[in-house]
Amino acid sequence: MKIEVGTIIRTVLLVVALVNQVLTLTGHSVLPVSDEQLTELISTIFTVVTALIAWWKNNSFTSKAIKADEYKKSL
Repeated sequence: MKIEVGTIIRTVLLVVALVNQVLTLTGHSVLPVSDEQLTELISTIFTVVTALIAWWKNNSFTSKAIKADEYKKSL
């Protein structure tokens, strides 16, 4: 049985999120940054990730491109 990489990544991120939530609830500062800096960081990360996904994926907009994608899948 082989565990997929995505499963491991999602599990690790869940553990990190849960630890972060518990630390936040107990009043411990996980990241020594201001709320404004954290908002900017999250916004920047979101923008970069979204841009990379949009660039990497095959985004077919025209009808010919969509038909070509369907043909490729049928092969």
